[in-house]
Amino acid sequence: MTTTEAGQPITTEQQELIDAVARTAFRVMAVLSKFAGENDLSLTQLRMIGILRDRRLKISELAYALGLDRSTLSGLVDRTEKRGLIQRSPNPLDGRSVQVALSPEGARAAELGANQIALSLSSMTCALNRAESQRLTTLLERMLEAGNSEDSSG
Repeated sequence: MTTTEAGQPITTEQQELIDAVARTAFRVMAVLSKFAGENDLSLTQLRMIGILRDRRLKISELAYALGLDRSTLSGLVDRTEKRGLIQRSPNPLDGRSVQVALSPEGARAAELGANQIALSLSSMTCALNRAESQRLTTLLERMLEAGNSEDSSG
């Protein structure tokens, strides 16, 4: 019998949910992998571009968000910067650190990519009506938050 971290047995309903979440994740990863391959990006580069869509981050913050050490991230940033998709700039609050953000070309590519990925996933997302979509979004956000708090405490 499988148990939770708290030692409670995982119910049949929880196992069914876990299976559905895993199948959904596999389908989404297939779409992301295909998109990344078609655009000569690694999945980690694609994740980095997604993370930077609406923010600029210090290298250390970006490394944490991607779960990478700074030396690994440095090479990733170098390669992505050479492609013109991101840019580094001095941190205005701390002259010793550097911030990373999407370049204008990277922002355009991110928007086009988000649209293409949404189109690829639309057969799944359009199966839900508006209320169902909003409810599922709320529930997934709650699950992600619970996972984030677990990640930061461990």
